[in-house]
Amino acid sequence: MKMVGQMIKISFAALICTAPLSGTATQAAMQDGGKAPIEDIWKPAATPKGGVSWKTLEATGEKTRKDKQGYIRSKPIFTPRVKELAGKRIKVAGWMMPLQNSATQKNFVLLAYPPGCPFHFHAAPNQFIEIYSDVGFPTNEQKMHVISGVLELTGQDESGIFYRLRKARPG
Repeated sequence: MKMVGQMIKISFAALICTAPLSGTATQAAMQDGGKAPIEDIWKPAATPKGGVSWKTLEATGEKTRKDKQGYIRSKPIFTPRVKELAGKRIKVAGWMMPLQNSATQKNFVLLAYPPGCPFHFHAAPNQFIEIYSDVGFPTNEQKMHVISGVLELTGQDESGIFYRLRKARPG
C-alpha cells in the first residue's frame, strides 16, 4: 500500500510539471519564438532630479585585452554624452560599497545596482563610481545614496575604473 501511495504522488507530480500553462506570459512567449520573458530583479538606482542616469554611464563601452600574466585589462570607450560630463559637477544615486571599516566613509565605491552576494561582485566598470569626499558619509550599504561631485573620466591606464567623483558631497 505504501508503494502505491508513493507512485500516485510521483504520477501526480509529473502531471503537474507537464501540464500546459494556460494563459500565462510564459506560454505566450513559447508560442512567439520559444523564449520566456525575463524580468531582472536588479534595477539600477533611480535618477535623482537634475541628475545623471546610470543608463547614460552604462553606455560607455569597454575594450579588453589579456596582459602577459593572463590578467584582463580594460579601457573605456566613452560616448560623446559622457565626455561632455567630464569635469562637471554631476549628481547620481547608488549604493555604497565601503572601503574602510569605519562609521563614515570618505573614499568608497558607489554601485549602480543593489549589492548582491559579497563573494560575487557583479558590477562592470561602467556600473560603479569611485567616490572621494572631504565629508564623511555615514556607512550604510542598504540605503540608496544621492551624491554630487566633479566627474573624472579615468581608465586609460587599464585599471578597470572608468569613473571617479571628486569633491563629493551628499545630494
